[in-house]
Parts: sequence; structure tokens; C-alpha cells
Amino acid sequence: MIRLAIQAKGRLNEESVEMLAEAGISVEQSKRKLLSRSEDFPLEILYLRDDDIPQAVSMGVADIGIVGLNEVLENELEVEVIHKLGFGKCRLSLAIPKGDEYTGLEYFNSKRIATSYPVILKRYFEQKGIVPEIHKIAGSVEIAPTVGMADAIFDIVSTGGTLISNGLREVERVISSEAVLISGKALEEDKLLIVRQLISRFEAVERSKGKKYMLMNIPENRLKEATSILPGVKSPTVLPLAQSGWCSLHAVVSENDLWSKIEQLKLIGAEDILVLSLEKMIP
Repeated sequence: MIRLAIQAKGRLNEESVEMLAEAGISVEQSKRKLLSRSEDFPLEILYLRDDDIPQAVSMGVADIGIVGLNEVLENELEVEVIHKLGFGKCRLSLAIPKGDEYTGLEYFNSKRIATSYPVILKRYFEQKGIVPEIHKIAGSVEIAPTVGMADAIFDIVSTGGTLISNGLREVERVISSEAVLISGKALEEDKLLIVRQLISRFEAVERSKGKKYMLMNIPENRLKEATSILPGVKSPTVLPLAQSGWCSLHAVVSENDLWSKIEQLKLIGAEDILVLSLEKMIP
């Protein structure tokens, strides 16, 4: 049994639970519970605030955790990123009042900057040779310039809508972040095996994202052209049909390329094309 710490509520909680479900791991949901256990995988879930997760993992309270990379970088604790999960993507950016003229990073010299991520920001400015006044604020960072608490802000940006609604504009993107799986001290071998199984399931889900499974009938004399259009994961699967001169071709394709591939295949005689959803890809 391993213990996984995830965010107690919010978007990262929902996406973490969804990822677990897609990996065949059901989790009992309850806003009142601190702990819950999966019935179909040796996993216990610990629900915490996002900024408490790195500390819980580093202390061994949880074996692993799902948290934003931004929290890992901010907390500077002894945890290791063991897998990037591909969801919860955002960026940490500097933003200033939209009416201010911005000429470059020198703008921030001696400026008051409000942020919930002073460690990341301090490190960034030290590397750039800029000396601002950094003020830590726990929440509602975006209103700081409006009420006179700061000249600029450094905060999480997803769509940029919150900045616009508060009269701000993004001028520097400092880091990109996403949900990551973290581990603390060396795990015992039995726990390490479970973690590897968990990552393997996550990878199977991730490989299937944006992919479709295609089946079609194709004349045998056009097979070489068809396989050049559909290279497949390794190579397409080709099966003979009862009808002489024809075969069945199976391949996995990117959803972005789907319609262009279909049009190319129809031009060389492909018929009865089926497109199926792809749930998991296990190597």
C-alpha cells in the first residue's frame, strides 16, 4: 500500500481523480474525508492543500504526491519529480498595469511586486540582475496594484482573463508549470513496485490522448502507398480478407491528422473506413 497526496479541492483535484479513474483506480470522493482508499489498487489518498503536498511528501507523511510544478519549485524541499502528468498546465508570469509603458526587465528595478511565489521570483531576478521589492501575498494577488499595495504582480496565468479584468497585462513569462508526480525519500522496494505500476498506467492513458484507431479495406496493390500514409505506432497491422486482392489495414493515428489521412486513403481506393476511440496504449 502506498499513500498519494492530492489537492483537496479545485481543478487539480478533479483532474487528478479523473486521471486515476482513467488508469482503472476508483477513489471514494468525500469533501469531509482527509483519507480515502481505493478498492481496486493498493493506494490510499491523502487530501491536502496544494502548498502542503511537497512538505507531506518530503516528511514521508505521503509516499508520493500530485502537485503543480510551481509548488515544487517554490517550496524547495527534498522531493523528486518522477513523472510529468500533462494536465493542470499554466504559467507564472509578471504583469503590470495595462497603461504602463514596458521597456524590458529594467522596469522592475525598485518596483514593488506582489506574489504568492517569492522564492521563484527572487531566484529569477537574481539571475537577471534586477533588484525589485518583493512582497508575499497569500491570495488575490491580482488586485494588489489596484489598491496601491504593489506596482506589479507575479502570479499564475492560465487564460489571462483575470489579468484583463483587473486592468493588468502579462509582460514576462517566467516558468511553465503542470501537474507532476513527486516522490520523497527512497521508497521500500514493495512501494517502489506499486509506484512503477501506477506510472505505467498513467503512461498508457497519456499515450492514448489525441489518438484514434483506424480500420479499413484496401486493395493489395495499393498497400505500399497506404502504409506510407499510415506508418502506425511501429507499423500498420495488415490482415488478409476472404475477397481476393483485398486486405484489411489497422493503424493508430493522431486526431489532428485524421481527416487528411482519410482523404488520402480514399484517393488510393480505401473503403469501409472505421474510426474508433482509443482508451489505452500499453507498449
